[in-house]
Amino acid sequence: MNKQIYPLLIAQFLSAFADNAILFTVIAMVMQSTQLPGWYVPALQSVFLVAFVVLAPWVGGFADNHPKSRVLIIANLIKAAGAGLLLCNVEPLIAYCIVGVGAAVYSPAKYGILPELAGHEFLVKANSWIEGSTILAILMGMIVGAKVADYSIVWALTGTIVMFTASALITLSLPVRILKHETIPGSRIMAFWKEIGAFFITPRSRFAILGGSLFWAAAATLRVIIVVWAPLVLLSKNATEIAELTLFLAVGIIAGSALVPRMIPLEHLRRARIPAYLMAAFIIVLSLMDSIWPARFTLFFIGMMGGMFIVPVNAALQEIGQQSIGSGSAVALQGFFQNLAMLLAVGGYTFAAAHHIAPVAAMFVLGALVFGATFLVSLHLPDNQQK
Repeated sequence: MNKQIYPLLIAQFLSAFADNAILFTVIAMVMQSTQLPGWYVPALQSVFLVAFVVLAPWVGGFADNHPKSRVLIIANLIKAAGAGLLLCNVEPLIAYCIVGVGAAVYSPAKYGILPELAGHEFLVKANSWIEGSTILAILMGMIVGAKVADYSIVWALTGTIVMFTASALITLSLPVRILKHETIPGSRIMAFWKEIGAFFITPRSRFAILGGSLFWAAAATLRVIIVVWAPLVLLSKNATEIAELTLFLAVGIIAGSALVPRMIPLEHLRRARIPAYLMAAFIIVLSLMDSIWPARFTLFFIGMMGGMFIVPVNAALQEIGQQSIGSGSAVALQGFFQNLAMLLAVGGYTFAAAHHIAPVAAMFVLGALVFGATFLVSLHLPDNQQK
């Protein structure tokens, strides 16, 4: 494994830590307020995702045609600016959208740089390390961010700005390298749609795009449902208790990410559908829980199945992208579809919450939809195929 992976792991850990600390800081702000409506948290998640969808035609090409290490620095500074706006009491929906812009720029460079640092043989392993360290950062960011925010919103936001800045400084040690790919002339939006058509030619690439979209749509929706479900069913009282509950989900994803390289190599991508089915089943089981420890263990297994599903899907997408439209463009294309799916899913739940649909019913329906969607995206996917 290329030793340059290590500074990337540290830098993206700090950035992901701060991403989730901000989220739970905003959740704490909502829970401490008596004026904000119940749909405000899913609305915040929605404005964060809008940036990914709107900027998708541009951020992939930007990452592929500039040194990805420098793109990571720019993205961190944008996210720090969004945190600064929150600190200055700017409307959270606007400020958190700016954080989303930084995240939209960050993602194609973060995943797109992996094929440059790790070859085919180590790509799944590199993704496993990145995914595992990202989830560890999510876990710690949730817990630490929520605890600090319950004590002081100002200190929590200041800490995230420091984290984003530190991530940018560490990224300076990554190589400055540009692997330019042939670009489609004309309007960038039209070129983006042509890239979609080119990338969807094979069942394998379709599965990589749609499978990633399915996972993140389910994860985002489950997270915002838990914010309402936990106080109602498990009697959670603050952001810290909700963060501690989702800790088990994060640990599960780390475990699944660690197990998957030997169980689902790129040559057997079709196997990834099995943990996706199991993830859906455990979401349905979670909707039937009404006590803390069974819920925690169920969240652990949801996370484990999710980690085993998303790691090989991400690795396949990066390799296919590097061989065709560019790894950064492929990740941006994936970001467009997965964030559009997340936006639609979270938006659908926001609409349901505004109409007083019970979170238990919403969680059950989510599990059923994930099961059905897994079947649809797995259709025509061949086994034992690399191309």
